Amino acid sequence: MKTRNYVKTLIPTCALIAATLAGSLLSGCVSSSKTQNSSASVGQQLQDLEKSYNDGIITKKEYDRLKKAIIKQHD
Repeated sequence: MKTRNYVKTLIPTCALIAATLAGSLLSGCVSSSKTQNSSASVGQQLQDLEKSYNDGIITKKEYDRLKKAIIKQHD
């Protein structure tokens, strides 16, 4: 059961990370305005990312890259 709940949390988190990265790439091509994702705060995104790293889902290199992307998007 714990794994099932984790997967339910992980899938939206991964989708959010992918959307964050895509949004930051597209916003640079389309306009100068920042893309905001109202479904999760920056803090929540960073906590989810850290949990994925601590649980061994992503590597340290991926963690560092994604963390920078999340912070840059909301900077």
